[in-house]
Amino acid sequence: MSKRIGTVTIVITDRINQSDRVNEILSKHADIIIGRMGLPYSLKKINIICLIVNGSTDQLGSLTGQLGSIEGVQVKSVMAKI
Repeated sequence: MSKRIGTVTIVITDRINQSDRVNEILSKHADIIIGRMGLPYSLKKINIICLIVNGSTDQLGSLTGQLGSIEGVQVKSVMAKI
């Protein structure tokens, strides 16, 4: 399987109730995460996590699918074939 490099943006609107689940999923997929940056945006009462990832489309789909299934969490990804 070919690997892709890209970014995943996670927007969390309910940090108190969802941060443990989000971190659990990120830890489970740590082998494809190259870097991570998290920022609170208090003006909008949201938290944003940006990931740099490198993995197969199946691995990336698993990560984004699990994150996207959490209520109060939105996920967008951009991938490039390298």
